[in-house]
Amino acid sequence: MAEYLVLIGMSGAGRSTAAAILEDRGWFVIDNLPPALLGKVAELANQPGSEYERVCLVAGRGGYEGIAELPAAIVSLRSSGARVRVVHLDAADEVLVRRYEGTRRRHPLESAGRVLDAVQQERELLEELRGGADIVIDTSELNIHELRERLVALVEHHATGDAMDTAVVSFGFKFGIPIDVDLVFDCRFLPNPHWIPELRPLTGLDDKVREYVMSAPETTELLSRLDSLFDLLLPAYAREGKSYLSIAIGCTGGRHRSVVLADALADLIRLRGFKPSVYHRDITR
Repeated sequence: MAEYLVLIGMSGAGRSTAAAILEDRGWFVIDNLPPALLGKVAELANQPGSEYERVCLVAGRGGYEGIAELPAAIVSLRSSGARVRVVHLDAADEVLVRRYEGTRRRHPLESAGRVLDAVQQERELLEELRGGADIVIDTSELNIHELRERLVALVEHHATGDAMDTAVVSFGFKFGIPIDVDLVFDCRFLPNPHWIPELRPLTGLDDKVREYVMSAPETTELLSRLDSLFDLLLPAYAREGKSYLSIAIGCTGGRHRSVVLADALADLIRLRGFKPSVYHRDITR
């Protein structure tokens, strides 16, 4: 049976770029398919001998006529037993406004008002779909290469069967909390390698930094408690049918402590039978 990905999101957040990336990766991309025809596409893709194993449906890029019918169409497709994921691309309002003003393109919902008014109107229009999305990707600080890396990691590095996809991201609080995660943890109370001269230029991927962070008694206690929490949460989320869970852990700058802890959390998740992807958002800042 074919695998389906419904690509939605804010105008200016990278839908066209994401669709091109997926097409390059071998996905069969259909742009602006009316929701009422989603079932017909599934019939064709699931016919014996069909070469369409991975189908990406891009919604909203040419307008929002019929968008209210999309949630029901997705539910119907899932009820057929198909693997369906909804990916929503988002970005901060000020970033979207800046992108439109920089390209001098007109926002699809803009009339005589400001671009910001159109962005906020679109956000309200997509609120239900965003709330039901399996994966939300914040593109505010991503260039095209980073978007490709993030999208491929989240969309193609996934569990098999009905298992829940998981992802762990490290970040720096000084650069803002990620808007595309389910759970957020703070490790700023741990000893900071930034204040050790020989460790400051390194990152949490270096052995010396990892050993420094992991040797702290507070780190051992934190991981023990999070392990107990995951023992409760991961099976519970999976039983409830959640298809994707994203976990973020942050320190001040996102280069040392959170990087070490993100990798450690991924190890704990793997021990429970899941296959998490790991993304270090601010490690190069």
